[in-house]
Amino acid sequence: MPDEDELERIREQKRQQMEQEGGDPEAQKARQQQAEAQKKSLLRQSLEPEARERLNAIKMAKPERGEQVERQLLALAQSGRLQGKITEEQIKQILKEFQDDSSFDIKHSGL
Repeated sequence: MPDEDELERIREQKRQQMEQEGGDPEAQKARQQQAEAQKKSLLRQSLEPEARERLNAIKMAKPERGEQVERQLLALAQSGRLQGKITEEQIKQILKEFQDDSSFDIKHSGL
């Protein structure tokens, strides 16, 4: 049976491990909320109102697709490749590109 010193050493190792892994659930939640707020702020700055409405509609209908478009827009904004604000037409173009990437043909055999 481990003595008190051994138990304290194990507790300290566990504490350090939790800190390295993000540890405190409250701190992790706070970091997530901060990241979400930064994402929303960046999107608000980068999108015309109509484009933001379009993106919100996409996220309601197809959450995965909306997240995919958001990630693309955030990457463009963070890399400095955006020239002005994104319009609704540009959102449609991005959607079309994603649709072209994910489309496939189903061929039926003549059974």
